[in-house]
Amino acid sequence: MGNIMTCCVCPRASPELDQHQESVCPCGSEIYKAAAGDMTAGVPVAAAVEPGEVTFEAGEGLHVHHICEREMPEDIPLESNSSDHPKASTIFLRKSQTDGETTLFFLPRKGVSTERFTQQYSSCSTIFLDDSTASQPHLTMTLKSVTLAIYYHIKQRDADRSLGIFDERLHPLTREEVLEEYFKYDPEHKFIFRFVRTLFKAIRLTAEFAIVSLIYIERLVSYADIDICPTNWKRIVLGAILLASKVWSDMAVWNEDYCKLFENITVEEMNELERQFLKLINYNIGVTGSVYSRFYFDLRSLAHDNGLYSPVYLLDRERAWKLEAFSRMEQYKVFYSAAKNGSLSAEDLIHLQRAKAILF
Repeated sequence: MGNIMTCCVCPRASPELDQHQESVCPCGSEIYKAAAGDMTAGVPVAAAVEPGEVTFEAGEGLHVHHICEREMPEDIPLESNSSDHPKASTIFLRKSQTDGETTLFFLPRKGVSTERFTQQYSSCSTIFLDDSTASQPHLTMTLKSVTLAIYYHIKQRDADRSLGIFDERLHPLTREEVLEEYFKYDPEHKFIFRFVRTLFKAIRLTAEFAIVSLIYIERLVSYADIDICPTNWKRIVLGAILLASKVWSDMAVWNEDYCKLFENITVEEMNELERQFLKLINYNIGVTGSVYSRFYFDLRSLAHDNGLYSPVYLLDRERAWKLEAFSRMEQYKVFYSAAKNGSLSAEDLIHLQRAKAILF
C-alpha cells in the first residue's frame, strides 16, 4: 500500500486473485446486486480512465517518511478517541446504548429453541464452547456485529456532514440510476450486511479485516468530523475495507481487482478514494493490540445486546484433549522463556519437566 506503481496503476491483476478468478467476475456478480440494492434505471457510464505513465523528477521521493512514521497532529485528543486509545469508549457502542428503540435484531423467531442459552448446565458434566476468540473471530458473527455498528452510526448520526469523495450521488458504484428518494431513508441492517458480506466473499477476507475496517471508519468519523449517512456509507465502508486489506494482508488485492467488483468505478477513482481516505485519517494506519481487543469485545457486547450469539458446541473428548495440549504447550513456552532469563525457581523446574514429559 502506498506504492502507486504496484498498487494503483499496475495493468495486471494481483497474483492473489489470479488464482481465484471465479470469485471476482465483473459480470453477474453478487456485489452488483448488493451495491445497487433496490435502485432502478441507469445512469451514463463513467468514462474509463487509462492508467497514466508514472515519471519521477530528479530528487523526488528521496526524503519521504514511511507512512507509519507520520506524526499524529497535536490537536487530536487521543484519550477520547477509541480508535487510538483503548480506554476510550467506542462510538458505535455509545450510539447503540443511547438508541431509544429496544428492538433486538437477532432474537430467534417463534418455534426456535433457545434452550441452549437459558438452561443452566453443570460445569462438571456438560460444557459448551464458543469458538469465537479475539485471535480467531467467527466470520459471520463478526460481519453482523460490524454492520450493526455501522447501522447505529447511520441511525444515531448527529447531522449529515459528508465529503464529495464519499458521496454516492457524485460517484455511483453502479450504472443503475439512483433515485433521490433512496438517499432520504436509512438503510436496513440486512442491506448493509449483504453489501459487506458479498464484498468479503469476493475478496476472500477474514473476520479480522472487518474489525480493522471498523477501526478505520471510527477514525475517519473522529478525525474528519463527518457523519455516516445514506449518501456516503457504501463508499466509506469500501474505502475502509480497501485500506485494511492492503495494510494487514501479506498478499494485498490491488485496486484494479476492486474495480472488477463494481461496474461503474475506474482504477483512478479507486486510487483517489484510497488517497483521500488516508489523508483524512492523517495517514494513521497503525492498530495496536489493545485497541483491536477493545473493539472486539465491544462488538461482542453489541452482538449480545441485539440477540446475536456465536455458535456453541458441546465439548467432546477430542476437543478437550486438543485444548489441554494447547494449554500445556503455552505453559511450556512461558517456562522456557523464564528459564532462558534465569528466573526459574526449583518448583518451576519440576513443572517444566512434567510438561515436557506429557507433551513429548
